[in-house]
Amino acid sequence: MGWGGRGTQLEEIPRGFLFSWGGMEALELAGREGRARPWGETRDSQISAVVLLQLWTATSLNNAGWLKILVIAYFFGSFLNHNLFLAIHELSHNLAFSKPVYNRWLGIFANLPIGVPMSVTFQKYHLEHHRFQGVDGIDMDIPSETEAQLVTNVVTKSIWVVLQLFFYALRPVLLKPKPPGWWELVNFVIQIALDAAMVHFWSWKSFAYLILSTFVGGGMHPMAGHFISEHYVFKPEQETYSYYGPLNLLTWSVGYHNEHHDFPRIPGTKLHKVKQIAPEYYDSLESYKSWSQVIYMYIMDRMVGPFSRIKRKAKKSE
Repeated sequence: MGWGGRGTQLEEIPRGFLFSWGGMEALELAGREGRARPWGETRDSQISAVVLLQLWTATSLNNAGWLKILVIAYFFGSFLNHNLFLAIHELSHNLAFSKPVYNRWLGIFANLPIGVPMSVTFQKYHLEHHRFQGVDGIDMDIPSETEAQLVTNVVTKSIWVVLQLFFYALRPVLLKPKPPGWWELVNFVIQIALDAAMVHFWSWKSFAYLILSTFVGGGMHPMAGHFISEHYVFKPEQETYSYYGPLNLLTWSVGYHNEHHDFPRIPGTKLHKVKQIAPEYYDSLESYKSWSQVIYMYIMDRMVGPFSRIKRKAKKSE
């Protein structure tokens, strides 16, 4: 795991950072503040509100025209579903409750409006991304060689951005399939039951709205810019990038991505404190203020594409 995305291992960080100015105590405080209060009164109520609002919106559109469904999905539902996707990201790190099983159940609940069962499987692969960041063949956040060879110009990169959720979903299945476990079966059954109920009691249009909200929110959409901004290399020698713009308010502060990789046990809503505590480690790094600009730069810059990732070879022990 790189420090500030620059490849330094945590154990190699100068002790002065953690100890000389009370940094460890302050960082532990930030973590305790995030975990001391269960999400019961705030975070899980926020997730519940988003889930219920999105499901209500879907049922309200059961007789709407397709253009209206698409417009509402892009300008409204996409923000809700992406918010839930990033809530699942937080829950994959067990940041809501001290018992992992509670985080898993809340993740399955947050998954409902997304339309496709993914929360349990996401956790499997995402934790490997943290443990083996950039390791070829293990970190499934790394695009495949086929993607790098085919996505090479403005047109193909634009298509790749629109379809990037499909690439994220299919890449692990094709390159590193894992046998499904009990919790994935639970996730699947609950999700399919909700989808079937949506179609049976309302209409296919209600279900389509949920799928469209997920699809367009993960493609050519401002919030989806974080997929590219986090680890695609725009500046030589820097592997991970943070975003300090207003959309952090809707995305569980996933933009604080250097900070998140350095301290994955601190909830996103507290990561701004890490930056405040240690500005000398983050202020000098390249960062972004617009995810839309990142998408534009990715598409238009001929020197950037799916190949623009730092890769490492797996050690034999891995």
